[in-house]
Amino acid sequence: MSTASPTAAVIRTESRLFSRELGSVFWIVLFPTILVVILGSVPSMNEPDPNLGGQRLVDVYSSVAVLLSIIMASLMAMPAVIAGYREAGILRRLRTTPVHPGSLLLAQAGLHALAVLASLALVLVVGRVAYDVRLPQDIWWYAVIVLLATAAAFSIGAVITALAPSARLVQTIGTIVFFPSMFAAGVYFPVQAMQGWLHTVVVSTPMGAATEALNDAVVGRTPDLVDLAVMAGWTVVLSLVAVRSFRWE
Repeated sequence: MSTASPTAAVIRTESRLFSRELGSVFWIVLFPTILVVILGSVPSMNEPDPNLGGQRLVDVYSSVAVLLSIIMASLMAMPAVIAGYREAGILRRLRTTPVHPGSLLLAQAGLHALAVLASLALVLVVGRVAYDVRLPQDIWWYAVIVLLATAAAFSIGAVITALAPSARLVQTIGTIVFFPSMFAAGVYFPVQAMQGWLHTVVVSTPMGAATEALNDAVVGRTPDLVDLAVMAGWTVVLSLVAVRSFRWE
């Protein structure tokens, strides 16, 4: 029997299970847009800010909301699922079947990436229709940056999953990393308004670099190659660590 049929069965099963995880669907797909709606409803958020180069806060937070979805998927949702499968012995048992457990991991990564894509589309549409948020002026660079940011964030989640010995510890570490990642993405304070050493440190992280690069693409500027290199560099290093450290059981 070919592996195509059992692999497709794994994908179908994981899709059904993912659709029942209403908490993950809410936080990944819906919450970022809700955040934009809440912020856009505040009058001061719709006024140009000279500290942001004349952009409004609602404009800046539309990009931040996309990164928030990526962070939710990569740090809070997917690692807990994979760690739970490993702890329950599912990954170990799959190694004795025609389907390699890597198929399950790829299915999970694909499903969470699709959820992020749905969130991105929702944020852009609602932001544009409700608050006249500018759509990305350079759509190609925007797409590249989203891919790089997603790869970097998922590599962080992969390292946590690989190194933590239990599902509970994966959730604990994911939560600890979650809040600094949100800060670096500009959830609490716009990265563009940060100054001095704080800005330097933040843009040296994957999410900080992603925020800067996404904003450049939105306003039509070519992203700084340093920001792209930061995201790519973190992805390569963390992916190697995750691959070398991952345990199937």
